[in-house]
Amino acid sequence: MKHTFKITIILTILFLLTQLIGLGIISKYVDIQEVVKQVEIEVDGETITQEIIVKVEDWDNLPYDLERPKIESNTSYIAIGFSILLATLLALLLIKLEARVLWKAWFFLSVWFTLSIALNAFILQSVAVLLGLALAYLKAFKPNVIMHNLTELFIYGGLAVIFVPILNLTSIFVLLILISIYDMYAVWKSKHMIKMAEFQTKLKLFAGLLIPYGKNKTAILGGGDLGFPLLFTGVMYKSIGLESLLIILTTTISLFILLYKSEKNKYYPAMPFISIGCLLGYLLTLL
Repeated sequence: MKHTFKITIILTILFLLTQLIGLGIISKYVDIQEVVKQVEIEVDGETITQEIIVKVEDWDNLPYDLERPKIESNTSYIAIGFSILLATLLALLLIKLEARVLWKAWFFLSVWFTLSIALNAFILQSVAVLLGLALAYLKAFKPNVIMHNLTELFIYGGLAVIFVPILNLTSIFVLLILISIYDMYAVWKSKHMIKMAEFQTKLKLFAGLLIPYGKNKTAILGGGDLGFPLLFTGVMYKSIGLESLLIILTTTISLFILLYKSEKNKYYPAMPFISIGCLLGYLLTLL
C-alpha cells in the first residue's frame, strides 16, 4: 500500500463525500421533469401519432450573471479538452518561472469562483459570495489541512454545474478516454504532472485532496480525479436520476483498490482506474 491503511480510508471517504456533495449541488441547480410528447411515425405506409415520454432539463442560471459556455453537447469535449490543455501549459509556465505570487492569485480566484457557485445552491447569493471569499482567503493565505480539504468537498460541485449542462453521454465518455490517456502520459512518460503536484504541495496550494501524515509524508489526490467522475455522475443524473449513485459507488471502490494496491514511493495516474469505475457503474445502471 502506498499510504497507511488509515490514510487510505480517509482519502477514500473524502473522495466519496466530494462526489455526494457535488451531486447534491447539481440536483439543486436542475429540475428534471418527464413530459409526454406526441411524435408522428410511419408504419406500413401510414402515418400514426404516438406518445412518448421525454425528460426535460430546466437548469437554474448561474449566480452573479455568469453564463455557461455556449457549445454543442456532442462536441463539448473538444472545447473542454482544449481548455485543460491551455490551463496545463499556463501552470507549467508559472512553475518554470517559479511565479508563486501569480500562482497564489490564480488559486485564490479559482477557489472563490467555484465555492461561491457551489454555496449558492444552499444559501443566499450575497452570503455565498462573502462566505466563498472568506474560505478562499483562508485556503490560499492561511492554509491548514482541515480548511483545505473541507473546501475541496464543495469546489467540484461548483465546477460541475457549469459543465454538466453542456455535456451528454457521448461527450463525457470521450472526455474520460482523453483525460485517462493524458493522465497516463503526464505521470508515466513526461512526468510533468508529478512536477505540478510537487510544486503545489510545496506551496501548500494543491488543487485536490491533501493529507500530511507521518514524517514528511503526504497523501494527495488531484482535482481532476475528483472533478471528472463527478461530471460523469452529473451527466448520468440527468437521464436516470438517483440511480447515478451507483457511479459514485463504483468509482469510490475503484479508487480504493488503486490506493490499496499501489506501491510506496511511486506515482500513479488515477483517472484510468476511476474511468473504469465510471464504466462499471454505467453498465450496472443498464441492468
